[in-house]
Amino acid sequence: MFKVVFIVILCLSLTNCADIECPSLVDADSLSQTQLLERLTHGCRYDRLERPVTFSESGSRLPVDVYVRWYVYFMQNLEAHDLQFKIHALLQLRFLDPRLTFRKVAPKRKQPILGEKQLRDNLWVPHIFLANERDSSIMGTNEKDILTSISPDGTVIISSRIKATLYCWMNLQKFPFDEQHCSTYLESWMYNTSELVLHWEQKRPITFDPDLHLTEYILQEAWSNESVINADLNDLRHGAFAGNYSSLDFTVGFSREVGFYLMDYFLPSMLIVGISWVSFWLRADQAPPRIMLGTSTMLTFITLASAQGKTLPKVSYIKVSEVWFLGCTLFIFGSLLEFAFVNTVIRRRRNVDVKSMSSKHILKSTIPPRISKRKIRSRSLSSATLGTDSISLTGAPTYNNYMTVHNFPINTIKETESDTDSISKVTSFTTTTNNQKVDMGLLERRGFNNCHGDDDEDGWTTLTPEQLSQWIDVRARVLFPLTFLVFNAFFWTFVYIF
Repeated sequence: MFKVVFIVILCLSLTNCADIECPSLVDADSLSQTQLLERLTHGCRYDRLERPVTFSESGSRLPVDVYVRWYVYFMQNLEAHDLQFKIHALLQLRFLDPRLTFRKVAPKRKQPILGEKQLRDNLWVPHIFLANERDSSIMGTNEKDILTSISPDGTVIISSRIKATLYCWMNLQKFPFDEQHCSTYLESWMYNTSELVLHWEQKRPITFDPDLHLTEYILQEAWSNESVINADLNDLRHGAFAGNYSSLDFTVGFSREVGFYLMDYFLPSMLIVGISWVSFWLRADQAPPRIMLGTSTMLTFITLASAQGKTLPKVSYIKVSEVWFLGCTLFIFGSLLEFAFVNTVIRRRRNVDVKSMSSKHILKSTIPPRISKRKIRSRSLSSATLGTDSISLTGAPTYNNYMTVHNFPINTIKETESDTDSISKVTSFTTTTNNQKVDMGLLERRGFNNCHGDDDEDGWTTLTPEQLSQWIDVRARVLFPLTFLVFNAFFWTFVYIF
């Protein structure tokens, strides 16, 4: 009997103690802000580990609606080589917690309760994380920049200044004339959509500082979106809890400023290509200066192209800048090939016979050298001495009007060419008696000294190697610039239209 009475008295005393320990909210208007907050968040009334609970008219539990606003202070230029960008922003969360309502207990208190990090640590706060972050932290000097506000109706607003490095997948196919779209994703970490739902604020959910400026990009537009992420056991970013999680994202559109690239890459590359064409005005036999000019322009251009490529990631697709540098490289390399070709032509030891002075026939006669196609004609010439007055069989020009001929047997050399349109040619060389002179005017009239581009009676023309190389250089002076202009027309049309 005594034990039963003792237990009853002990239980009553514990109940009274519990009533005494729970602070009263009577006359809350006379309490200070700290005292009112301590009583509102006392353990007998508030559990910060539990989310706010609201009920519908049917009595079912409703999820907590969290409204988000994002204010951007600063954005660093996109780092293409790391596919990321940095941002300093104010993240504001707003939700309703009925347990913190003090409108009825303190009707005279119209102002919200304000505090910093310590106040937030005493409250339930939704865990929101940046899904595409690489690094993030709360800004501040001595204290973290966190502002907490509790309104009389129980509305809680938590504002935090954060800095984050966010991942941004970039499409660099049109670099440096590209436009990038970088997104920021905010998701609920712990609570699925049955317990917490994220919403953007109705009015101006995303705001940018008016003084925000970017050096390499122009900020075009920004748009927001609300979605639901379906997480399963293969997706561990929500703590290995399966379910549907609320998600918010906003995307910022950037367009790249091309002034830097035009002045530092495109204009210098045009000048380098133009410098490589100077070799067309040099003589074909001046190999050292033409080789030095071609190789120096090529090496300079490769250095310029490699310096630009170091700032970009190693992607598998072809970029517009690579098309430009490849095209310019081909033009510089083409000028080197042109020099190699004309230098080979000028070092030939025989003249070239062409049917007409058209580009088609001249080019055909140079690749490879061909024997002249003429009608059958007889040419008589005495064997020449081995001195300076000799006439070569290749038709090289002579510098004396007469030549001394010795007594040699009569030799007849027949030279025949078989082609579809070939004509056999027979050339006869007749020796005369010793010390007999041969009139060179007669030989010229018969076609033996036609080495300076003179036309014979059949329309054929003989070009010397010097004339042929000069003809190629003259055409290259026009062909290369015109081709480069066509390349530029196609390139810039693709950049700004497609």
